Amino acid sequence: MRRCSAIFRVGALNRMLPAALFCLFVVGASAQRDTSSVASLEDPPLRLSVDEVVLTFNATDSKGLSVDDLKAAEIRIRDNGLAPRRIVAFDELINRPVRAGILLDTSESMRQALQVNRAIAKNFVERLFRRKSDAALVAGFGFALDPVQPWTGDSGLLLSGIEGTREERRSPGGTSLFGALFRVCAYSFNKVDPTATGNFILLFSDGEDNAGLTSPEEAARACQRSNTEVFAFLPASAEDHASTGPKALREFVAKTGGRVFRADDSEDAVWKDLKEIESEMRNQYRLVYNPADFKHDGAFHEIELQPPDRVRRIEVRSGYFAPRQ
Repeated sequence: MRRCSAIFRVGALNRMLPAALFCLFVVGASAQRDTSSVASLEDPPLRLSVDEVVLTFNATDSKGLSVDDLKAAEIRIRDNGLAPRRIVAFDELINRPVRAGILLDTSESMRQALQVNRAIAKNFVERLFRRKSDAALVAGFGFALDPVQPWTGDSGLLLSGIEGTREERRSPGGTSLFGALFRVCAYSFNKVDPTATGNFILLFSDGEDNAGLTSPEEAARACQRSNTEVFAFLPASAEDHASTGPKALREFVAKTGGRVFRADDSEDAVWKDLKEIESEMRNQYRLVYNPADFKHDGAFHEIELQPPDRVRRIEVRSGYFAPRQ
């Protein structure tokens, strides 16, 4: 296991260091827990009554190796500061399918980086995407989101879609990065069953958002609600001038459970990053628990998870939203 995909609060735990990702979502007591089957992307989004919280995560030790023998008793959980009423289940999710949103910034500021970004995205599809179980979509964005290829398991269509993203012509409207992320998380990943797959966005951007239509907080909440992590590839040129984009991008992806990589790093380094993302999304632990105090009020719940000392690296998101009745 290499990453956790859940929703948590950062900073409260001194032993929590960035590197395993958490994704959190809520399911009903009667929910199907067999992740061997994948829900159709054309089905409506998962709608289940809430009395359990499902937490998926992974972990690494001080040498960066997967910790694959964790026990439920070793994990300390706090939901809004309270220990769970009951641990329902603790097991491993191995080699599960992924759902990937490939999102390329085609605005003027990213024109020089687009070819490199296309090559990274193609590398992911050609070498890590599994036609029989995975699905992905492709979209470009500048001032507006441009859906190029909807959900498909056909790698050929995905490669054509990546190549089909084109530089946006000069637009007085600017770039709407967080608006694009909001739309993909809220309206594309809401069709994906979060109990069956590892769900993430592969984002290529410099972090610039000067359109001001959607706040980073709104976009982060949409991704948290749909259980979608964001991994961003950032060009080095974005940090060569006084731009707030890279900082804003890092803060945003941390809220979703993701992190930022260098798009113009060496070929070997970028390939290692892609493999790490893929492995982390496919292989996770799953912990199911009943919160001590839960209300169907739509409120945000902060989660704290403290692993044993032998788990060295953890990255977390900030929490989850309780569904309304």
